[in-house]
Amino acid sequence: MSDNHTPSNSMEGQTIPNVTFRTRDGDAWIDVTTNELFSDKTVVVFSLPGAFTPTCSSTHLPRYNELASTFAENGVDRIICMSVNDTFVMNAWRADQEAANITVIPDGNGEFTDGMKMLVDKGEIGFGKRSWRYSMLVKNGVVEKMFVEPNKPGDPFEVSDADTMLEYINPEAVKPQSVAMITKPGCPYCVKAKTLLTIKGIPFEEIVLGKDATSVSVKAISGNATVPQVFFDGVNIGGSDDLEKYLQDK
Repeated sequence: MSDNHTPSNSMEGQTIPNVTFRTRDGDAWIDVTTNELFSDKTVVVFSLPGAFTPTCSSTHLPRYNELASTFAENGVDRIICMSVNDTFVMNAWRADQEAANITVIPDGNGEFTDGMKMLVDKGEIGFGKRSWRYSMLVKNGVVEKMFVEPNKPGDPFEVSDADTMLEYINPEAVKPQSVAMITKPGCPYCVKAKTLLTIKGIPFEEIVLGKDATSVSVKAISGNATVPQVFFDGVNIGGSDDLEKYLQDK
């Protein structure tokens, strides 16, 4: 196994390790092989120290999930999140993150990570052997490109992000806008706004009053007290009528 130094070896041009992963689907144990995951496919892999950890949950996984359709449009068949965690933890994290576009693979024994020369000792923080943070593009089981985080203390996150990988695959790729909408149950204007976005095929995240936020949050974020409030890339478009006009002008 690798020691506690930051990995520096690139596996570009080499075949990935041959490993069988023990995964759980409902009540059934299912063995998944690297051959099944990578053979005759173009796969993006991002590997991280652990499920439910701050950077992994706030940025690393969500952005890959958000850009999944763009990766697919640019020839990627699958996006895999790899971590030295057990299958129960990985499945629970995927559900918590609502990351339906990501295949989570539990490298519980660290065999794949060790074979990639990315296994490090994080015993000083009670983690034991974990993966260094990296990403890679794998074509038919052969590593074409790796982005390995730099040799810095802690948990650097500078190059293994989704945007860097997409830039490598296609610098001209068009990324989807980030769209969010604050709504409340029983609001006909909210239904209208959601319908407008659905017809246009624009994915959005819904923030429901009473569940995810309060009226105070609406006022604080948008400056308005009414719902819906729709946001495109951090810009407040307004309510359903404002959204309708915005979409007509695009």
